[in-house]
Amino acid sequence: MPAVSVLIPCYNVEKYLRQCLDSVVKQTLSDMEILCINDGSTDSTPAILREYAAQDSRIRIIDKPNSGYGDSMNRGLEEAAGEYIGIVESDDWADADMFETLYRLAREHDCDMAKSNFYDYLGGSSTRHEIIPPQDADTLLRPLERNAIFTSTCYIWTAIYRRSWLNQQNIRFLPTPGASYQDTSFNFKALACARRAWFTCRAFLHYRRDNESSSIYSSGKVYCVCDEYHEIERFLRERSELTRLLPVVQKMKYQSYYWNFRRLPIPLDREFGCRAASEFAEAFRLGVIEKRLFKPKHYQRLRLWANHPCLFFLREYVHSNGRKKMMAALQKRRED
Repeated sequence: MPAVSVLIPCYNVEKYLRQCLDSVVKQTLSDMEILCINDGSTDSTPAILREYAAQDSRIRIIDKPNSGYGDSMNRGLEEAAGEYIGIVESDDWADADMFETLYRLAREHDCDMAKSNFYDYLGGSSTRHEIIPPQDADTLLRPLERNAIFTSTCYIWTAIYRRSWLNQQNIRFLPTPGASYQDTSFNFKALACARRAWFTCRAFLHYRRDNESSSIYSSGKVYCVCDEYHEIERFLRERSELTRLLPVVQKMKYQSYYWNFRRLPIPLDREFGCRAASEFAEAFRLGVIEKRLFKPKHYQRLRLWANHPCLFFLREYVHSNGRKKMMAALQKRRED
């Protein structure tokens, strides 16, 4: 059994793949297997993978028809043999001691998962990004007892996960074809179910934000984030001991939905905003939105969104998205 199985999902990423693979094969932890899941790439990605596999026996290529990120990751989880699972996106890269450090921490403290901070890479430089609340850094804890962890640590590739525990808890990805945001529900399930977790203040992974082909920038995947939150709610309702997290999920959903609404062009923003409004209205009706979890201005915005979506849109166009977007919306309405 290798210490760590590193999963690298790959789809048409020839521009960045070599940097990613170099960072993984040069890890100071040598006791690894590296599973590269090729999701039907049509560029030179398969050739690059074969080149590296010929040079390093730890690399194994899993070729499959294009079916999306979630299905690729689930395939990797099924075929992995390591004691722990690590994830590196094929357009990112990791510092050389990432997996050695996380594995040592996980073994020392008998953890289901060990998680770190990371670096944002944009414009040719990396900036340290803190996702671990300072009061929770470098200590053993159970995430279920720390609400703040769920709303700040939404990245799956900053951690390693005990493979036997993932299997026992049936923690998998939502395999929606062609979807994005598919780390959302996986991350939440892992945090909700982990009984022993270690969060280090160190950072290792460099997260590339200048990849314009990243699925998160696709306006055609507007509702994928909704699928992820529906999966989270399903997962919680099947586990009565975890339903206390439903209010936390609503705060997370507000943050994700508002970010998505703000980035979308007209008229997709309005269409998405109407669906979000109906979901939030239902959450208020069920009593799973807790005011204490929100900043006052955010709670006021959420209530307006749920109860008066038209006023919410007008307010956002005027105060947040700017007069230019508001005028464009009015012009489109006249044309329609």
